[in-house]
Amino acid sequence: MAKKKVTKQIKVKIMAGAATPAPPLGPALGQAGINIAEFVKKFNDATADKKGSKVIAKIKVFEDRSYEFKTGGVQATELILKELGLTKGSTKPGSIKAGKISMDQLKKLAEMKMSDLNANTVEQAAKVLAGSARSMGLEVVA
Repeated sequence: MAKKKVTKQIKVKIMAGAATPAPPLGPALGQAGINIAEFVKKFNDATADKKGSKVIAKIKVFEDRSYEFKTGGVQATELILKELGLTKGSTKPGSIKAGKISMDQLKKLAEMKMSDLNANTVEQAAKVLAGSARSMGLEVVA
């Protein structure tokens, strides 16, 4: 079977299990010639288990207007905020702290994110998440 030629790649961040044809999704898919209603149904079915979180969808559109999509996991910053019960990080991360997060909490989140991260061990993944936490204005404690 010959490989199909990719004509367009689309990357969007949308609510899992709650995609709608409204912007930003509808216009992006419409320009690519994708059946929007069909995509929305497939995406919502595929992400129903992550409902309430934003996920990144990477969509490859082929010459014949067929497509395939992959969804990433929930974003690290969103996981961290949920873990701490915060709505947002610090407005000035370098000088104002928004809260504290422990390495044990980061390891728990790292286990959930392992497949999305470029790390070989949970400890390495926790360090990656610690960097995200610091950039949000959180203090990482042992």
